[in-house]
Amino acid sequence: MFNPRPLSATLFGTVAAAAIGLGSMTMADEFDLSNMSDDQKAAFGEAVRAYLLKNPGVIFEAAALYEEQQAAQQARADETLVADNLDALYNDGYSWVGGNPEGDITVVEFLDYRCGYCRKAHPEVAELIAKDGNIRLIVKEYPILGEGSLISSRFAIATQIVAGDEAYKAVHEALIAMKGNPGKGPLVRLAGTLGLDGDAIWAEMESEEVTRRISETRALGQKMGINGTPSFAFGDQMVRGYVPLDSMLEIIAELRQNG
Repeated sequence: MFNPRPLSATLFGTVAAAAIGLGSMTMADEFDLSNMSDDQKAAFGEAVRAYLLKNPGVIFEAAALYEEQQAAQQARADETLVADNLDALYNDGYSWVGGNPEGDITVVEFLDYRCGYCRKAHPEVAELIAKDGNIRLIVKEYPILGEGSLISSRFAIATQIVAGDEAYKAVHEALIAMKGNPGKGPLVRLAGTLGLDGDAIWAEMESEEVTRRISETRALGQKMGINGTPSFAFGDQMVRGYVPLDSMLEIIAELRQNG
């Protein structure tokens, strides 16, 4: 007998609707085997099986539709998350702000310096800022890939506290490209090449302020369900994962059109 249990309720309903010619997702969503007798279920299962063997493409069509529905549901949930956390995202008072501080669109990036996709995204985010000229960029230090990530973020934040935003930008650029494991020697030398006091920055790394900033950003990320980097907020939208430049430009254009 055909067993519908491996399919989700929505997906099975879609296939069932196709099998009996309903062609309507509304009716498919309402499809309920519990209203059938055992004999009816058996007969219906055989009918569905026969239909799928004759029309296997229906499975792929239904799966694609189901994925679209899930993506739309996630997008709606993410819009709510952004709306509920606007101040923490866009006005926390400490995250570095680049691009055009008066830009009409704000882009927030949660990043980890040891993340390969963050490194891949970095030049494309920079090109977006350069091409557009009217985007405010906020960097959220979100170290989630181990001790090396945490040391790198602490060093970047300590640089901002000790030497200011321009120094942070220089260190940020260097860390995202840095090869090898970060440690006191490499990081102090790195600071020296940028004309910064590496020992002072290193001493600041374990301060309460650095810890507070990392803890608050982690709490925000967890609240928003961010479990990978890079993750972005574009205006009122969340985008999870690496985004190529062309897609970022499309998102920005859509935000402006709808804004």
